[in-house]
Amino acid sequence: MTTAPWRDPALPAATRVDDLLSRMTLEEKTAQLYGVWVGASTDGDGVAPLQREMTAEYDWDELIGQGLGQLTRPFGTAPVDPALGAQALARAQRRIAGASRFGIPALAHEECLAGFTTWQATAYPVPLAWGASFDAALVEEMAGAIGRDLRSVGVHQGLAPVLDVVRDLRWGRVEETIGEDPYLVGTIGAAYVRGLESAGIVATLKHFAGYAASAGARNQAPVRAGVRELADITLPPFEMALREGEARSVMAAYTETDGVPASADPGLLTELLREDWGFTGTVVADYFGIGFLQTLHRVAGSEAGAAHAALAAGIDVELPTLKCYGTPLLEAVRAGEIPESLIDRAARRVLLQKCELGLLDEGWDPEPAGRIDLDSTANRTLARRLAEESVVLLDNPDGLLPLAPDTRIAVVGPRAADALAMLGCYSFPSHVLTHHPEVPMGIEIPTVLESLRAELPDAKVTFAEGCGVTDPDTGGFEEAVARTAEADVCVAVLGDRAGLFGRGTSGEGCDVTDLQLPGVQGELLDSLVATGVPVVLVLLTGRPYALGRWHGRLGAVVQAFFPGEEGGPSVAGVLSGRVNPSGRLPVSVPQVPGGQPWTYLQPPLGLAGEVSNLDPTPLYAFGHGQSYTAFAWEDFTDGPSQIGTDGTYDVSLTVRNAGDRAGAEVVQLYLHDPVASVTRPDIRLIGYHRLELEPGESHRVTFHFHTDLSAFTDRTGRRVVEPGTLELRLGASSADARHTARLNLTGPVRVLGPDRRLRCETEVSGVE
Repeated sequence: MTTAPWRDPALPAATRVDDLLSRMTLEEKTAQLYGVWVGASTDGDGVAPLQREMTAEYDWDELIGQGLGQLTRPFGTAPVDPALGAQALARAQRRIAGASRFGIPALAHEECLAGFTTWQATAYPVPLAWGASFDAALVEEMAGAIGRDLRSVGVHQGLAPVLDVVRDLRWGRVEETIGEDPYLVGTIGAAYVRGLESAGIVATLKHFAGYAASAGARNQAPVRAGVRELADITLPPFEMALREGEARSVMAAYTETDGVPASADPGLLTELLREDWGFTGTVVADYFGIGFLQTLHRVAGSEAGAAHAALAAGIDVELPTLKCYGTPLLEAVRAGEIPESLIDRAARRVLLQKCELGLLDEGWDPEPAGRIDLDSTANRTLARRLAEESVVLLDNPDGLLPLAPDTRIAVVGPRAADALAMLGCYSFPSHVLTHHPEVPMGIEIPTVLESLRAELPDAKVTFAEGCGVTDPDTGGFEEAVARTAEADVCVAVLGDRAGLFGRGTSGEGCDVTDLQLPGVQGELLDSLVATGVPVVLVLLTGRPYALGRWHGRLGAVVQAFFPGEEGGPSVAGVLSGRVNPSGRLPVSVPQVPGGQPWTYLQPPLGLAGEVSNLDPTPLYAFGHGQSYTAFAWEDFTDGPSQIGTDGTYDVSLTVRNAGDRAGAEVVQLYLHDPVASVTRPDIRLIGYHRLELEPGESHRVTFHFHTDLSAFTDRTGRRVVEPGTLELRLGASSADARHTARLNLTGPVRVLGPDRRLRCETEVSGVE
């Protein structure tokens, strides 16, 4: 077949794939529609619940004789040396190609949520920290490095980024998200996609759609969102990542909305995604998601029924391993119960993607080239930069920070001396190595305690753990209080332990009932504050926790969202003053632990008022963050007071570093719509720009607002721009507006299509 048209790289991909499909049997086409998880446990739960029940037995040699669509996590299932793993993957690919008539290799995928999830690979900050950086360019640079590492070992597809918008902070996977605002999630997520795709890796958008709006913040629970919440909050980040990032894959969510599971929803996966948005890539199932249509959702009575529902909806590939798309699907097609055209449709999409990746070419070579280093100096530098930019200084009322270089410091807390305190649940050490305690970490991860001692060599630093993360034992309080009483300042390092399905306090399946600090850590903090010694609270967490109980009683509060392998030095750098904190909150920090669900995107009835005695106002608002320098916002200018419903409007100001050290300010643009035909969030983010400024330096920032950014979904389901009054607010957070422009939109209601503008462009110039 070496001379067949499908082998000719000079022909268009569609022509090649059509020729190939015409030559394939039903079995060979179907084989392209599933993955195989080599090495996954079939005699226990393994990584995920129900893994054993959802994994079919198969004979490897017999299976690959028909070809194979995907290889699931050849590096992310168990510890493997990267170089040896790359060689093993190359051997497996040659074996797969050699076993079938057409010689087509599998497409290998891996997780890459916070770096390549494999042994000895760089553990970057989690996505919530990306959001805290408000630095899309740096996230894109990081994603490019992750993509190059994936390519270097023979991986083709990365299961990231997560574009779910947080709706309830008790949800376990908050750490995997970029934040609670769709504009922030969309811009940062699109940047990650651009970086990953620039390295030739197929980026997979997760989880389409509504997963983070699950009822009661329970993992995989039903979604109670209405059509406007889905259209205006949930979907825009996916649209932006597809249009601006050109992602080539989408993963269907586990959840169901209004009785329809996402994995069986043609309105979502075909009509919206493909017909309205023009997506041409592949849709893959979340792990075991097709089988769950039968076992958990019960909208299918058999594995074949689940396969039919998923294929008809638009899921092209069953992951992580064959179950429904194997024998049950084949038998149903042969019996005339499922049309073969659905197989052809999905196989064509899969093969087009393989063609784009060069996997149909005669000269394809799986052998890795060159030395493999998945935790290079360049990677660690990127990890350090992002970690430093993501640390948020929440409070420093009396200037306790930075710490004096020769002070006496009591470091207390269960997160201070644990390297795993830096990592999220999809980092390899937290995700897989917990099952292999005999295997070393594989990467160097300095703790906060080690890093602070290195950062302040002249300081006298003592340590007491005080308590465990979740252990109810308070026996360590006495030593912690004693060390604190002997010190000039206490640094209390508290927070989460990432894990999976209840094995941690944050992570997939680690949902919580309220936002109290885990275990007895809150009581420990009370004991430390009671000593009268100033306490600096450092939080290493995957979600925000309620801090109102200690407001006004702490010397300073520093928040880091699982900052990765370089998180220890980054946090210590903020404490010492080497790093000027510049992170901003991508999620609100609540006053009280039981005020959920709440995000800042509330209509008037969701805000504090006289109709209820409960005040949901956060302690620290979305976008908040302090600095060791001061910024002056000057010379605000705006445009005419009236524009059309298809018009543009500029707002500008000059930001000056009025302090004595370099720092970064994040200028945020919010929209307030006083009157609309449906209720709207009181304010919402529509633009932002991060400015790096030397002492005395000024930059002028102009936001080019287009009326498309004021659009919303009306009562008929149309996305519209309505005439009327708007306010554009420039602020340092959602609760700190510095300048306001009022404008009136005139003309008819304008209905928008899929070509609407999604972002607010900015322009920056230096000021002498």
